[in-house]
Amino acid sequence: MRILLTNDDGVDAPVLVPFAHALGRIGDVVVSVPDQERSWVGKAITRFEDVVLDRVEREGVVLHTCSGYPADAAQIGIHLLGAMPDLVVSGINLGFNHGAGFLMSSGTVGAAVEGWISGLPAVAFSTGEWGGDWAAWRQRVLDPSSRPEWDTLADTCTGILEDLMATSLTSKADVVSINLPFDATLTTPRRLTSIARVGYGRLFEPAPQGRVRHAFSGLVEFEPIEGTDLAAAADAVVSITPVSLPRAIDVDEAIRRGVERS
Repeated sequence: MRILLTNDDGVDAPVLVPFAHALGRIGDVVVSVPDQERSWVGKAITRFEDVVLDRVEREGVVLHTCSGYPADAAQIGIHLLGAMPDLVVSGINLGFNHGAGFLMSSGTVGAAVEGWISGLPAVAFSTGEWGGDWAAWRQRVLDPSSRPEWDTLADTCTGILEDLMATSLTSKADVVSINLPFDATLTTPRRLTSIARVGYGRLFEPAPQGRVRHAFSGLVEFEPIEGTDLAAAADAVVSITPVSLPRAIDVDEAIRRGVERS
């Protein structure tokens, strides 16, 4: 099996090399990632400027980088770095990508969707810590002292992927989004979930000199979250969420008639 590994946290993501090593147990791994963090960009694609390519080697792993977005990196890895892969794996993202609002904003998921667009099965992995100070958690896990924890998580995600590949889910779902606690292991309970219908409020606050800065104001629940990826995070279990991309949906006949008349 040939696996394309990509992400949205860039070439310096602390789990990139450990994950490449772990995935190497189940296939030949090609790494194509942005040359810097490109979070919250969804499935953006560079069109009107050249994308600059480079490659570095770390711990025996060749890392192909690009100046563009996660979906650019996936496109390049799929079509320009040798034979087309059999599977696209994106992540492991620093922070959960649960709920519709995050899912559609995520560069990690966007890179996986780019795999689906090319006709490939794709899995996106994201990790986080429920509650508490997210900024403090992020600072802690970015510290080099957290490397053993990332090694463990990379092994865990690879084991989950192996189990997933033994089912038909990767062939039936367009993309599979997996969110897991940072301290998850192979014994952590897993739950098949739906995408929580949640959005978010204000994202920016005023800053000096006519600017605004990012200031996340929290999630907004449009529907109950029971059975969703968000509820799984709150329960500290692994959520496995099949994602179906655009297709016709069934709607109530009365609504259908009203729309057709309008």
